[in-house]
Amino acid sequence: MIAAATIGGAIAAPASEPDPLIDTSQSAITVHVFKTGLFRSFADNHEIRAAVKSGFIKNTLPVRANIVVDARDLRVLDPDATPKDREHARVRMLGPEVLNVNRFPEIRFESISGERTKSGEWIVHGQLTLHGQSRPMVTTIIEDQGHYRGAMTLRQTDYGITPISVAGGTVKVRDELKIDFDIVARAATTTDQ
Repeated sequence: MIAAATIGGAIAAPASEPDPLIDTSQSAITVHVFKTGLFRSFADNHEIRAAVKSGFIKNTLPVRANIVVDARDLRVLDPDATPKDREHARVRMLGPEVLNVNRFPEIRFESISGERTKSGEWIVHGQLTLHGQSRPMVTTIIEDQGHYRGAMTLRQTDYGITPISVAGGTVKVRDELKIDFDIVARAATTTDQ
């Protein structure tokens, strides 16, 4: 909740118009976690939904974006799992063994620069902060009627996270995660006079 109040102050823009805020009710990030190991057929891949807590996105030069996710609100979707199995996976993911959300409650992306390609896509360079560590990240974004969609991959070990391993390593989570996002900008309002 503190991030929502401080996000505007974190990156103050000298421009007279505020950056368009993200519609948090329509925006979503989906994380795909894959299994590996000798007995991977006995484990589950995971699909995790992350609601966007706050942020803004500006698609005119200079391109700017700031997205905040409350890690405590991550949900395991796994449609083939039982509710008990989904909750077990969620508790382990949020606990000290993986994300340690009591210590690192937010996941953030802040853009540094962006350029438009000839095909109309955006190449955005920024910093992703996860598990208390920031790393450079580059992603391609396609804009379509107020939706900004794209995907990126990251390695958990780059952020100080050791992928979960069970049964002596015969079943484990891959280091590399795939992240899809659909960020929706709020419609501009004309109530300011």
